[in-house]
Amino acid sequence: MTDTTETYSGRRWHDMGGNAAGPIPTDDHDYALWEKRVDALMMIATAKGHFTVDGLRRVLEDMPASSFEQMTYYERWIASVNQNLIEAGIYTTAELARRMTDVAARGPTYGEASSG
Repeated sequence: MTDTTETYSGRRWHDMGGNAAGPIPTDDHDYALWEKRVDALMMIATAKGHFTVDGLRRVLEDMPASSFEQMTYYERWIASVNQNLIEAGIYTTAELARRMTDVAARGPTYGEASSG
């Protein structure tokens, strides 16, 4: 049975509008290569019709609140892109696992991977 004394605010963890969050950093920063690639992958996948920005947002909003504290912005994005591509049937989790094993076998850095 649901506790009816608790008021439902209608807000989820990602809805931070109106909450005190401190100052907003305005200094520019350079994005890491992998972050640029995540952005490019999202743009290509949406352009090809594999999912929409709404699909990206749906997965982000369905993540647990802990993901906001434990993952960076682009880590959450790549998790969402991945989930959307799996849901679209672009690849399976088994295929992704095989490819990740292949990539890991190449070495821990891009330089080591490209020299092999």
